[in-house]
Amino acid sequence: MKFTVIVTTAPYGHERAYSALRFALASLLEGIDVNIFLIEDGVYLAKKFQNPSEVPNYLEYLKNCIESGAVVKACGPCCRARGLREEDLIEGVNLGTIHDLVEFVKESDKVITF
Repeated sequence: MKFTVIVTTAPYGHERAYSALRFALASLLEGIDVNIFLIEDGVYLAKKFQNPSEVPNYLEYLKNCIESGAVVKACGPCCRARGLREEDLIEGVNLGTIHDLVEFVKESDKVITF
């Protein structure tokens, strides 16, 4: 079984990105393959050097997803529009296009958007 998790919101402004990562980690722990596609403001989830105080560090959750086998892509045009380059993103996150998202959806059994 394979899930695609689409994240559209930036971290810390709302809890949707946090919920997406918790869902992805729980899925991975249950033996489900997971693709994560970061689009729109969701691309900020993968930005290096985040260190929030008094809230969970979403970046650590994303790293845990990658270490657990999730395939993670960030929308390249969305990154460029926000001044992010691939080198601004953590290791394990690659730039992708809408065609990569289409491929993720085609190969998935279920798709969920946060």
